[in-house]
Amino acid sequence: MAGEVDDVDDGRIFGDGLAVGPDLRGAAEVATAEALAGFEGRAPDLLVVFVATGRGGDPDAAAAAAVRAMEMAGARAAIGTTAHGVIADGRGVEQEPSVSVFAAALPGVPLDTFRLGARRSSGGIEVTGTPPAAAAAAAEAAILLVDPFSFPVGGYLERSAELLPGLPLMGGLASVGAAPGGNRLVLDGEVLDGGAAGVLIGRGAGVRTVVSQGCRPIGPPMIVTAAEANLLLELAGEQAYAKLGAIVQALPPEERHQAAQALHLGVAMDEYADEHGRGDFLIRGVMGIDPEAGAVAVGDVVEVGRTVRFQVRDAAGAGEDLAHLLDDLPQVRGALLFSCNGRGAGMFPDADHDPRIVRTELGEIPVAGFFAAGEIGPVGGRNHLHSFTASVLAFE
Repeated sequence: MAGEVDDVDDGRIFGDGLAVGPDLRGAAEVATAEALAGFEGRAPDLLVVFVATGRGGDPDAAAAAAVRAMEMAGARAAIGTTAHGVIADGRGVEQEPSVSVFAAALPGVPLDTFRLGARRSSGGIEVTGTPPAAAAAAAEAAILLVDPFSFPVGGYLERSAELLPGLPLMGGLASVGAAPGGNRLVLDGEVLDGGAAGVLIGRGAGVRTVVSQGCRPIGPPMIVTAAEANLLLELAGEQAYAKLGAIVQALPPEERHQAAQALHLGVAMDEYADEHGRGDFLIRGVMGIDPEAGAVAVGDVVEVGRTVRFQVRDAAGAGEDLAHLLDDLPQVRGALLFSCNGRGAGMFPDADHDPRIVRTELGEIPVAGFFAAGEIGPVGGRNHLHSFTASVLAFE
């Protein structure tokens, strides 16, 4: 889809472009031209580029393609990453050489890029490059793209409420490389082989965030009454393993099979809510069970007193959850989509599933993104690292 001016004449323009083929530089040129088609020669303010190398592709060639897109656009702020697959023009493309580009004209909106690094110090891992708290306070949100092999993203997100108070972080983990050195980030035309790259999006941008964790609840909400580290020992005063067994046995046979294959735990983010509905839980995986100890192991530390609810992830529930959350948004004119590389054709009939739902719910607007190795987004007012989510940064 080419960029287009909205009916509201406020100077904002959004565009997306997609090109597939082994000549990544050529693909970058085509995708960028498509994204800028409605700009009538005007340079965008924000450019976001995602480049997939395909199987065994060259990350340096992918980075060079991203640099070429940024040279063509001349945006005030430009950011990009290598990817397992890319999203644009209503499609998802996986495991093929391809480039997607998102462009936005945001007149009067401050945009500031930043680079994060990590180094060992006497006190452990020291992170460099965090924007000043005053800059974060003046921003509506930030895009954050991360190399997972060289930056402690989980720990950083846990501290983000302290480091960047009130700032939603949206993005994902570079996903083309399966080992250190296999990913590239690109920031304002500079290639980075590690760390993280970001863009602060200032006030007036009118951004909204959606994090669809793609699960549906089973059983009732329960209070954790005994726990040790990541082991649930008691739920609502009963042995955790026995409680889980009773919940699963009460399900229809086909749902019992799903629970055996894709069981998760939702941890309520607001203990004071009268009811806990869709989007109120942070989803974490169930890692295993210990029948002798009566314990259930989960992929996070859950404290005594927290409200939890078991969840099942399946394709139907994931699509329904994303559509429901997008339906609550006001009118949107452009969006970035960060979808897990475990979604796409690995979870749904095809890789177009998530971009198709976004277009169905939000209209035929420019949407671009990538299939990430982990998604970054806020739940319950705090930033988290997720898996199997579809996270949307929407521009009104």
